[in-house]
Amino acid sequence: MTTLPSNIARSRRTDAFTLVEVLVSIVITALIVVLAGQLMKTTTVVATSAGKHIDTDVQARAVLDRMAVDFAKMLKRTDVDYYIKAPIGYKNPNAHGSGKHLKTGQPGNDQIAFFSQVPGYNSTTSALVSPLSLVAYRINAGLTSSQNYLQLERVGKALLWNGVKNANNDPYPIVFLPGQIAVTGGPWGINANNGGWAAAINNDNSTKSADPDYAQIGPQVFRLEYYYLLKDGSIKDVPALSWDLSQTVSANLNAFADVEAIVVAIAVIDPASRLLLYNSATPTDPYIRLFNLMSDMADFKNANGNGVGAQKVGDVENEWNTAIQHAATTGSTYDGSPFPAAAASAIRVYNRYFDLKTPAAF
Repeated sequence: MTTLPSNIARSRRTDAFTLVEVLVSIVITALIVVLAGQLMKTTTVVATSAGKHIDTDVQARAVLDRMAVDFAKMLKRTDVDYYIKAPIGYKNPNAHGSGKHLKTGQPGNDQIAFFSQVPGYNSTTSALVSPLSLVAYRINAGLTSSQNYLQLERVGKALLWNGVKNANNDPYPIVFLPGQIAVTGGPWGINANNGGWAAAINNDNSTKSADPDYAQIGPQVFRLEYYYLLKDGSIKDVPALSWDLSQTVSANLNAFADVEAIVVAIAVIDPASRLLLYNSATPTDPYIRLFNLMSDMADFKNANGNGVGAQKVGDVENEWNTAIQHAATTGSTYDGSPFPAAAASAIRVYNRYFDLKTPAAF
């Protein structure tokens, strides 16, 4: 019988791993797998969040750029009418305040309508090419079943640059008479039978609010507010340094003589997060959750009354972000209604100043 040298025997006995070494390697491998999984999960969350932010950024930029063109070419004249936030002639003077949900008849979002030198269109006269249009913006607050409900709409209604009414009332001619947009009767007023520009100053589920020329421009925008930067540096919801209630809106505006800029604030939610808010259990208002949050986002108000006493730039936007953060933290709106925290955390608020000091086009 041959006996192996002692050094060779010891070498063969130490070639294998011990049980302790195997267990340690398994634990280390498991830790690496867990850490890698956590890293991948974190990366996915960050990438998803970044993607949502990109969606809202792109939407906000497109909307605000479109507004910039319309405001830059606005007709600023004393004989041209406007439908804007003002002490008189405006249907939504600060509808609700901070933390107060909307009540029946309160629109909640601002509307604006003005004449601008931008191409217009008309749903019944597709061949018409018009260099002038009535521009209007609104968040659709009509039927909750509408596909445009709580989405930003724009109309650029084609007009003729004359005072002649054509045989078909289409397109409507522009006439330099203050009160034309919001007039309560006449061939181009808000009479539902005569057509006119009813939808530019109405926003509910009535026939006056229906207009096929409204186009969806911001499907992710659900909140719209605007106010004014005056030439003395103050920000107000009154578009003049002083206001005479006995005079018309156009007379008080004096072609925006006191207004340096219109400030527009919007709230945007990405498509994926908006889908999280759809509730099939409430078919009469499937987006009641979004409505509840929208109603928590207070109006701008610099005078006495409901709304935010916003004396500094950015106050109203900060109020909006506070309402959004409350929903993201608590999973509910101010009145306790449920709101998915993930959806709230994806909402972004934007604003832009549109300079109006440029001389009128005509």
